[in-house]
Amino acid sequence: MVKIYQAAKGTRDKPQQLKQIEVQIERLDHEAQGIGFEQKRIVFVSGALPGERVKVQLTEQKDKSAKGKVVKVLQASPLRQTPACKHFADCGGCQLQYLSAEHQLELKQQGVDQLIRHQTGLTSLPWQTPLKSAGEGYRRKARIGVWFDKKTQQFTVGFRKANDKVITSVEHCLVLSPALARIFNVLQQQLPTLQQGAAITHVEALDADGQVYFIVRHIKALPLSDQQALIKAWPEAVWIGEAEPELYQYWQVGTAEPSYALPALGLTLQFSAADFIQVNQSMNQQMVQQALDWLNPQPDEHVLELYCGIGNFSLALAQRAKSVHGLEGVTAMVQRAQANAALNDLSNLSFSQADLHLAWPKADWNQPKYQKVLLDPARAGAVGAIAQIAGLSPAQILYVSCNSLTFAQDAKVLLACGYQLDKISAMDMFPQTSHLELMALFHRRK
Repeated sequence: MVKIYQAAKGTRDKPQQLKQIEVQIERLDHEAQGIGFEQKRIVFVSGALPGERVKVQLTEQKDKSAKGKVVKVLQASPLRQTPACKHFADCGGCQLQYLSAEHQLELKQQGVDQLIRHQTGLTSLPWQTPLKSAGEGYRRKARIGVWFDKKTQQFTVGFRKANDKVITSVEHCLVLSPALARIFNVLQQQLPTLQQGAAITHVEALDADGQVYFIVRHIKALPLSDQQALIKAWPEAVWIGEAEPELYQYWQVGTAEPSYALPALGLTLQFSAADFIQVNQSMNQQMVQQALDWLNPQPDEHVLELYCGIGNFSLALAQRAKSVHGLEGVTAMVQRAQANAALNDLSNLSFSQADLHLAWPKADWNQPKYQKVLLDPARAGAVGAIAQIAGLSPAQILYVSCNSLTFAQDAKVLLACGYQLDKISAMDMFPQTSHLELMALFHRRK
């Protein structure tokens, strides 16, 4: 079992002892939290901008650090703007709407730059032009929460509040794909009319290249009349029931599994409701293209991909390389990647299941025969795998990261193993949020 890093537990004051303080914000960290100081104690503040003086409600205290949130801006930054979404104050989805898209990306990259340089000891980073998309309507997949209050007999449909399990009511989501926009109204109207509406806990909304899918998670069986009522409310959508985790039942006959295209490459990838896909379609297309441009696989080269998922990068790489071998920890996704290779008539592509964080087994794929390696790990990074990748001695390694902290830790390992950082770019996969993804290219020093 992979061990995930957890911060050491400190002495926390009881809630009634937590106080409000005034803090001058100096900069943002890699999670877009403001950083200030109270005497010699560092304070991380959500909702603050560099140069601002703010009143902060502390939410956590330790001897050398504290966390809090802005309750009042005493001296505002000239960058601060009014959030466009009326749900901003309550919804936990978009943390940075008080900044323009341009300044969001700029400040996020600055925080990440400082983190990576601190972790690796590099004096500067070779930043390239960032990848970015529209700041609205970009999210093609989202989980919409449903809460039934037994006392009031009322339903709440929306998203979780920031740092809370409570669902806040949402009528419209600024970042959700326009193809999915009606779902809030449909659920608010239909749930009270269902026999077992209270059994529905959330609905996964998916825009698969224009075809809408809704996966309804329910803790009790839904009668056929409830299923038909939801279908009637949005008949063009594909409705799927999920009575148990990853146990799906299509409610309509003859409906196909979802898919998405990489049109510039002529590729189509099918996936199931349980499979991971990038939620920002535009950014995914840009990301795959940049990976091809940077890694530049040649017709005589062999490429290894780690954490390959359903083949999002693998298929594109196989169009250019002599061979590509993909590794993935989830067996079902290995099978899906194999099916996608066959769907796209790619015969120079193979896949294996492996727990990449453990010692790698003796296998044909575990040989120093690759000129290039691509890895796209989850937030935990490539702990346990990164040194084994370096042990294969590929000439180039392309690292796609969704967590700048674990990327910095893995980059430090690669640098110690004789690799040099050639390029790095920010990828704003989730505009309006504090999240920033990265792509970095390393080459082996001679």
